Amino acid sequence: MDTHDTSPSVLLFFDKQRFIFNAGEGLQRFCTEHKIKLSKIDHIFLSRVCSETAGGLPGLLLTLAGISEEGMSVNVWGPSDLKLLVDAMRAFIPNAAMVHTRSFGPASDTSALVTPAKDVFSDPVVLIDDEVVKLSAIILRPSQAAEGSSTKKPGSQEADEHLVEQLSSSISKPRAEPSTKPGDLSVIYICELPEIKGKFDPKKAAALGLRPGPKYRELQLGNSVKSDRQDIMVHPSDVLGPSIPGPIVLLVDCPTLSHFKDVSSVQSLSSYYAGISGNSSSRTVNCVIHLSPSYVTNTIEYQKWMSRFPEAQHIMAGHEMRNIEVPIIKSSARIAAQLNYLCPQFFPAPGIWSLQHLKHIASDLRASSEGPFSDLCESIPAQNLLKFHLRPITQLGLDRSGIPDSASQSEIVDELVSRIPEITEASKQVSQLWLQNGKNERMSEQAKELPTEEPWLHNNELPACLEGVTREDLEIVLLGTGSSQPSKYRNVSSILLNLFSKGSILFDCGEGTLGQLKRRFGVDRADEIIRDLRCIWISHIHGDHHTGLARILALRRDLLKGVPHEPLMVVGPWRLKRFLDAYQRLEDLDMQFLDCKHTSESSLAALDSNEVDLAPKAAINCEDIKDADRIRSQDQKIDSTLFAKGSRMQSYFKRPGSPAENAMVYPLLKKLMKVLREGGLQALISFPVIHCPQAYGVMLKAADRTNGAGKTIPGWKIVYSGDTRPCPELVKASKSATILVHEATFEDGLIEEAIARNHSTTKEAVEVGASAGAYRVILTHFSQRYPKIPVFDESHLHNTCIAFDMMSVNLADLPLLPRILPYIKLLFRDEMAVDESDDMNDIAAVA
Repeated sequence: MDTHDTSPSVLLFFDKQRFIFNAGEGLQRFCTEHKIKLSKIDHIFLSRVCSETAGGLPGLLLTLAGISEEGMSVNVWGPSDLKLLVDAMRAFIPNAAMVHTRSFGPASDTSALVTPAKDVFSDPVVLIDDEVVKLSAIILRPSQAAEGSSTKKPGSQEADEHLVEQLSSSISKPRAEPSTKPGDLSVIYICELPEIKGKFDPKKAAALGLRPGPKYRELQLGNSVKSDRQDIMVHPSDVLGPSIPGPIVLLVDCPTLSHFKDVSSVQSLSSYYAGISGNSSSRTVNCVIHLSPSYVTNTIEYQKWMSRFPEAQHIMAGHEMRNIEVPIIKSSARIAAQLNYLCPQFFPAPGIWSLQHLKHIASDLRASSEGPFSDLCESIPAQNLLKFHLRPITQLGLDRSGIPDSASQSEIVDELVSRIPEITEASKQVSQLWLQNGKNERMSEQAKELPTEEPWLHNNELPACLEGVTREDLEIVLLGTGSSQPSKYRNVSSILLNLFSKGSILFDCGEGTLGQLKRRFGVDRADEIIRDLRCIWISHIHGDHHTGLARILALRRDLLKGVPHEPLMVVGPWRLKRFLDAYQRLEDLDMQFLDCKHTSESSLAALDSNEVDLAPKAAINCEDIKDADRIRSQDQKIDSTLFAKGSRMQSYFKRPGSPAENAMVYPLLKKLMKVLREGGLQALISFPVIHCPQAYGVMLKAADRTNGAGKTIPGWKIVYSGDTRPCPELVKASKSATILVHEATFEDGLIEEAIARNHSTTKEAVEVGASAGAYRVILTHFSQRYPKIPVFDESHLHNTCIAFDMMSVNLADLPLLPRILPYIKLLFRDEMAVDESDDMNDIAAVA
């Protein structure tokens, strides 16, 4: 909860059962950090079905599917929209059959004219009822009266005042039931533990004529028995003391004020309210976990509703402001702080909220809590790993003992200096590098002493494209540098190309990309970057490269609501479109899709030269479109080769499209070229690589520019390999590249494994860069067996650097990039490249 990009998760665990409520992005990484075994999860419950609450579900299911040869089955529960999400995930989750979906509630249908009466769904739906727990769900739907307010920004003062006025005037009034749209439904979960039977009194049993024996057990089990000495029936109440009611916990997700009208009026909750006339048998609620956002929970009406549970501890988990100060991935934050101390130029400080901003928020919250209703209900801000004990009854209540301690950056640096005293001098030398680079001077003798640099570090000829480059031209931000699944040190693949005033582009978008953006740039600046995104390019269908995409697109849609804009261009393999099309039945992602194969060099050349007539000249025949879809469907069945079905040794990538397909692609290509030109770019070209079917790399070329003397300066060229073995297409695309970002999943000694999994070793990646004449090579996508720093052979890293999460490489700093490698070696000199499997427990290493 340090980035406000995901819904909080709640773990309900017993000796032999574990339930997770909500699986937002970052859940798996958080559990890895704190050694919570996800392999023991029996059930996953979603309070809503959207990217905020379920963004981490695909990655989690992929991990569970990879545990052991058989994999693991898991039950996923949620409102009826859940089926739409699972259908979408089948596009890339191979073991989808192991996901047992249990949906409940009314069917969502935007075209429905009549929906069932509200009473049909107002009663709790019992999901689980065994000797351990009874778990029920109450469906919430937004009120029809608030639909006209949908254009107002949620949480804005105008929207709040308008909806609060509606709430005050119409909560008790009957209303017509609206048709629910996908994503509208939310849930209140009720967890009830069984009562604890009273203590058995053997003296009372003897007085009623019972002999010690099996009948004692029957009475304790709640069964009546016949007396041994008297002609009477003995009932459990005759010999047992008073029972102790079982604890009750509510999890409330009320995402909008229009949903709150359902919360306040649902009759099935009345039996849990205290102090209502005629409700003498009300059950005491011990804990209410509020997943609702603060703009809902801070209203007077919501506070009044909370006060109906006076005995409960109210835990406020809906984006509490205090949590943004404490990183939830402590291991990653610690390394980021150490790297920032060593080289702040390539490892900037995290973009946390400014202290002034925090103080402003705190004063606003304090003012809101001092209103006339502040004494109605006491609440507790949620914290990571805050616990509420349900059993034994003597320990009922909050437990803060597991809340992680926070370490300031200064404390982390002090510990580093104590462990490696030389790091202080190394940090000064790194700063000296930038000073001398600016002055174009030779390195001082003092700066050569520690650590020893290799002679090749000083043999660098500046490429022509870097002449006159400024710090506002390009910055490459490595948001995720690990492979397969997130670890506590490295997130999965994502690279931001920050063009500053001209927007930005994302290469790959693994789970947690949004959180990484907010950690790097801060909450506000990250929102600006997402608003100004020009394009997202996805390399292939494996989940560690795209499962953060829906969250990014959904946030951009919300940020631009009411603002004139065009849908975002997403370029990716065709199988990704299957997922996105299916997912958009659940929530609109406000995007347009372009197949990578249509951004090949030949396709773009044909567009420029009109060698192929792509432009539509007449209305497109529906049968032609169906034929194009049929061809697509056949191509999707290709699962073991890059060669198209039915054509002899013909690459799928090079296969010409049908006239109908070309006609549909033409306007998308035109739009892509327009987007590129507006960003000062000349071309984005995809090329096939060797990994899985429809796997691609990408080359991005900046437009040429003219200097003050009228000389033409060639534009820079960035190449990203995606996941691949070394291949001719990659070498060709990387020829004279300014930067080649190349995957290096395995160390050199694991060449056979690299071949088997269609990945590259460190040496192979460097050799690709050397063969292509790339100016700089950045290695990324490291196996999670290398927790902090990968194994590499220094002898061939002459123009190369190792990537870390949050590393930010400005184009103006490229000449210095390889020169920091010896200093990074010093920082990690005591680190062993050990397998992280002990920490990650049962997570499978499937790349």
